[in-house]
Amino acid sequence: MSTANPAALSFRTAEEADVTELVALVESAYRGDASRGGWTTEADHLEGRRTDADGVRQIIETPDSTLVVVERAGELVACCQLEHRGDHAYFGMFAVRPGLQGAGLGKEILAEAERRARETWGAREMRMTVVNVREELIAYYVRRGYRRTGELSPFPYGDERFGVPLRDDLAFELLVKSL
Repeated sequence: MSTANPAALSFRTAEEADVTELVALVESAYRGDASRGGWTTEADHLEGRRTDADGVRQIIETPDSTLVVVERAGELVACCQLEHRGDHAYFGMFAVRPGLQGAGLGKEILAEAERRARETWGAREMRMTVVNVREELIAYYVRRGYRRTGELSPFPYGDERFGVPLRDDLAFELLVKSL
C-alpha cells in the first residue's frame, strides 16, 4: 500500500514537451476571462498575451535558468521561473491554476523556489518585479517576507510580448527578500 499523499505537490524542471501546457497555464492565470476565476488576474490592467511558446522555450533553454513545473496527482497546477543572477536569484512567471488559487499552493511553491535558489546557487536574495498597480499581489509578497524597494523600471509600452496596457501608469516594482 502506497503512503504517498495524493494532495502533495511534486516539482520538476520543464521540458520542451511542456511548452504548450505551460503557455495555457500562464495565460489562464493572468489574462482574459478565465483569469478572473483567481485573484492574480491582470485582465483589468492588460490585454493580449502574457507569454507565448517562444518565451517559455527561451526560459527553458537559458543557462542558469529553470522553469519549475508543479504537479499534483500528475496534473500541472502551477509553474515558476528561477534564474541565477550572481549573488541573487530572479523569481518570475509564477502561475497557479485560477481555480486553485487562495488554497495555500502559492506559499508552498514560493518556499520551494526560495529553497532551490539558496541550495542550488547559494543565492543570498530572491528578487522579482511586480506590476506596480497590483497592490493586492504586492501585499501577498510582503506578507511572505519580500520588501518593497520603491525601485521602478518602465513598463515596455509598445512591446506586445508583455501585453497591451489598458492604462498609462504601469511600471515594474522591484521586490527583494533575503534568503
